[in-house]
Order: sequence, then structure tokens, then C-alpha cells
Amino acid sequence: MPVAVEVTGRARDVSGRAVLSRPLSVPLIGGLVGVLPLAVAAQPGEGVRDTTFWLQLVVAGYAGVRLCAMVLSGRRRLVQGAFWLFCYLAMGIAPLAQSVLGRDPTPVLGPRGDTQLATVLVLVGMVAFDIGAVLATHRPATRGSRRPPATVHRTRLYLLVIFAYLASALLIVQLGGPAVFFASRQEISATLSEATGTETGGEAGNALLRGFGTVPAMLALLFLTRWMVTSRRARRQPSVVLPWAGLLVINTIVNNPISNPRYWFLTVLFALLFTVFPRSPVMYRAALALGVVIALLVFPFTDRFRYDENGRQPVEAQSFMEPLVIKDYDQVGMFANTITYAADGNGHTYGRQVTGAALFFVPRDMWSAKPQDTGFLVGGWMGTNSANLSSPLWAELWLDFGPLGMTAGFLGIGYLAARTDRGYVRRTLDDPSPGNVLAVVAPVLAGYSFILLRGSLLQASGRIGIAVLCLLLVTTFRPGRRNQLY
Repeated sequence: MPVAVEVTGRARDVSGRAVLSRPLSVPLIGGLVGVLPLAVAAQPGEGVRDTTFWLQLVVAGYAGVRLCAMVLSGRRRLVQGAFWLFCYLAMGIAPLAQSVLGRDPTPVLGPRGDTQLATVLVLVGMVAFDIGAVLATHRPATRGSRRPPATVHRTRLYLLVIFAYLASALLIVQLGGPAVFFASRQEISATLSEATGTETGGEAGNALLRGFGTVPAMLALLFLTRWMVTSRRARRQPSVVLPWAGLLVINTIVNNPISNPRYWFLTVLFALLFTVFPRSPVMYRAALALGVVIALLVFPFTDRFRYDENGRQPVEAQSFMEPLVIKDYDQVGMFANTITYAADGNGHTYGRQVTGAALFFVPRDMWSAKPQDTGFLVGGWMGTNSANLSSPLWAELWLDFGPLGMTAGFLGIGYLAARTDRGYVRRTLDDPSPGNVLAVVAPVLAGYSFILLRGSLLQASGRIGIAVLCLLLVTTFRPGRRNQLY
């Protein structure tokens, strides 16, 4: 009987996949791979149709093919899907539009050849990611005893909930109440500076205060949501429902899209979506397919929340490509600037930047030679003091380890992404238990990968470190019956 049930379940999945894939496949592939890139390329503009332009068209086409493969796949590949969604938009369509219009969101100081080299390296990194994913797919199954799965410890989960309430309450009180969270990001930064006694909102104290006020609240909400989604008994317990409701209110305050960077809110939304619908192929495909539409139509208007009323500028778009030029899609341009920066006598850093990101928690008072944020470092060389310059993962790995090291890095990232996706599918389908840690970690990692890919690593490391601490608190490999979620 168990075998029959399993076979029937697989048949239903295959049938559902076929019904969903066939109507979607032709318009989706045609739109992402053909219509949108060619429509961008055919637009009038002051840009030059040179080798770089054609390479960017190839990148957009390649990333479009891989994104379609993720959307139409029979398995939910959250981390890989997020990677290809980012590549298609930020490393493919956006730089193609910038090349057509002859406009860059951030000044590109070097020769056109550096942008061409950056585009080639972007393509190399994408191919390496694919190869790593293939290697993970063909990895032979291990034999012998399996390690016990990571599960959520019930008592420790309540400790995380308490800590999340306290940390978020501290952040709210320090900023003067909930109202400031619905003003603007500029207002939040100014208030944080006053609260921590710094002149700029990018100091370590600001990042820690904000990180501890947002990350534990998000994770506690996700774990309780997972518990309620998978357990009818939990949905009837006030000890679960009431903390969950309170955390929903807290996250609405501290993790709303008005006072937070767009990519962070996308992380929260992505993680919550796949925690509520862990087994829905329709939701998975819709999230990836609609991600392109949201990035083009919604993200430009969320930029108005960055400044107060005096600093806001109306969103004016004479064509559909304008948002790809005036937004923060500066990844390829900043990669080209990083190449020019290294060629200007600065050279490669041989692991210093990655080490600085890994040891983000070490104060500069104790480590006077601590590396600066890579985007800020290159920006200083460019003559700008903006702290909002991106440093995509391609640039981080290339600056530290050169082209071979960058390729090896993406090979490993593709391998780990595919292994995580395989583990996520196996654990969510075969182990629908409320305490399944990977069922929460994989959606969070998929959402946060947008921030990791955009960079810089140093800016992204703080919230990663806080999340790891929270996971260490609630995770156990020896669950006793008294401490299991049920």
C-alpha cells in the first residue's frame, strides 16, 4: 500500500506538471528568450551596437533559457531559480537596455573593453554555475548510516520568539515608535544615526541594531508559520497562534517595504510565500514568472519610499526601459569599474575582501587594517562617497581570486545550490514534519541570494551572521519527544 500511494502521488505530480507546463512553455520561452531581449535590442537609443552589445544579448538569452528551465521544471529549485531570475534581470536585460540607451546608472570610468571583459566574465560565471549544478545532480548517493535530520527544538523556538519580541521592541523604542517605520528609508537612517550616536547610517552599530531588530522576528515568524501550516493541532493552540499573530504585527512594522531595502523585503516575502505553500508547484512557477514583471513594473515605484517628501522624485518613464537605467541595476557597470580599479595599479586582493566579510563582527578598533566594503572601496577610487554602490558576487570573487578563482567559486556555488534544492525537495515531500529546519532555511536562502548576488558581501554578512546565530539556537539533531513540534 505505501508503494501504491507513492506511485499515485508521483503520477499526480507528473500529470499536474504536464497540464501546467504545456500552456505556459511556448509563451514563456518565447517571451523571456526572444520577445523581451529583442524588443530591448530593437529600441532606439544613443548606444553603440558593438561586441559588448552582442555579448549582453547572449547573456540575456542564456539566462532566459535557464530561467525558463527553472519555471517549467517538475521540481522546485528555489535557490537556482532565484539565481537565474537575478541573472536574467540584473546581468542580462538591464545592462542590455543600458547599452542600447547609452546610459549607465553609475558612471563607468574605464574603456569599453573593460565592460566587454566584465560581460564575458558574467557569462563564464553563469556557465560555471550550471556545470556545478550538473555535478551535484550526478553525485552518487551515499551509502551507510544517515545523519539525523536537523529539527526545531520546541523550547528553544520559544526562546527565539521571546528574543525576537525584545530585539524588535528595542529597535522600535530606539527609533521613537512604529510611525517612523512608515515614513521613508531616509528617515530611518537619520533616526538610527541619532540613536547610535553616529553621523552616517552605515556604521556597524546601526547595522547590528537593525539586524537584530529584523532578522529574529522574520525567522521566528517563519518557524511558527511552518508549525501551523503542517500541524492542525498547532492551529488550535493559543500558545502558538497568539505569538504568531504578534510576530505578524511586528514584522509588518520592522520588515515593511517602506523602511527597508527592496531586496530585503523581497527576501521576507519570498521566504514567507514558500513557507506557507511549501509543496505547491503552481506557486513556485508563478513566483519566478511574475518576478520579471514585478521587477519591471513594481520596483521602480518602491524607490519613492527611499526619501522623504522633499527628496522624492516622481517616477517618469518615457519607455519601458527607463526603470532599468534609473534604478540600481548597476551590477555590470560596477564590475567593469572593479576591473578598471584593479588595472589602475591596485591589483587583486587575494582573499582580503572575503575575509573582511567573513569577519564582519570584528570591530575596526581591534582590526585597524580591516578591509572596506568593496562597493565603497571602488566608489572611493571613482571619486564618489555613495554607500549604495553594488558589488556583485562576480566582482567580489574576481577582485579577490582572479578569473580562475571566480570560475571555481561559481562552480562551487552552483554545486551547493543544487544540493540545497535537492535536499529541500526531499525533506519537504518525504518529511512534512513541523520541525523541518531545511523547509524554512531554503526559502530564506533563496530570497537572500538576491542580496548576496548584488553585493557587497560585507553589507550582506551582518544579517547572515545573525540568522546563523538564530538557527544555532533553535536547531537540534537529537530531538526528544518532549521538545518536538507536533
